[in-house]
Parts: sequence; structure tokens; C-alpha cells
Amino acid sequence: MPLPALPRMLITDERFASCRETVLDANPDMSEELAGRIVEEALKFVAACAKNPGVGLAPSRIVDEGWHTLILHTAMYAELCETLGARGRFIHHYPGYDPTHYDPPILDRTREKIAELGWEADSELWGPPSDETLASVAAKCQHAPECTIVITPKPKPSSA
Repeated sequence: MPLPALPRMLITDERFASCRETVLDANPDMSEELAGRIVEEALKFVAACAKNPGVGLAPSRIVDEGWHTLILHTAMYAELCETLGARGRFIHHYPGYDPTHYDPPILDRTREKIAELGWEADSELWGPPSDETLASVAAKCQHAPECTIVITPKPKPSSA
């Protein structure tokens, strides 16, 4: 299936608006414009995963917020995965969080795979985590086998 010129055309306008509202519900201080950008970048990310199975890709922390949103719209997300030709497989997300982990090469590779699809990654939304990001987001994870990095949890210190 050829991809549309604009990633937001992967879903209907009504579904896009509903996803944008879900991002806003989780992040009440965010602008509608930024929430829309986050959803669009998440669509790019899911398309890159679908077209590159087995390649380690990951969203930035802020784009992960959009991925969570797409997943919350379960029927739409399943249709999206199928439409993107994910070969009968759902693009899964397995939560995990390590606030000390930041892997620039995986984000670079993800942006490259998005570019190979004919789209440009929004550089403001694909940067490293910092205190000066465009917005604080509710999502605190970004890990899934085959589509993102896998981080082995560190054991907690025993209380002796």
C-alpha cells in the first residue's frame, strides 16, 4: 500500500481529532496544535515500525505520548496496523521506564526510517529528553520488542 502524502491521512479526520483530544485530556496545559503534532509523529512512528519489522526503533518521550494515544483507540489502532501492512501483526508496546536511559542512535535510526517513507520527522518532537522540552507529557515509557529498545529492569536494592 502506498503511503499518503500526509501521515494524518492514515486515519480519518474524526479519528485524528479524537486522538488529539485524548492527548489533551492527559496533558491539559498543552496546546491543541502541539497535541496534533504529537499524534502525527506517532502515526509516522507506527508506520516506520510496520514497514521495518525487526529493526530496533523507538519514539522520543513526547512522541511516545502520541503512540499511547493511538493504542488507547484500540479498534482504530488495530485497523491502522493492518492498513500499514504489518503482515497480520499488531505493533505492540511493552511498558518499561528507565529515566537514566537515552539512546541517540535509536532515535536517529527511527528518524531515518521515517524519512525513507517520504516524511520528515518534526525535529522539535524527536529530540533528547530535557527540562526545556516543548511540553511535559504523561507518558513515561517507550519500550517494545522489535519496535523499540528493550531494557532489562535493574533489581531493586534489598532492604536489610
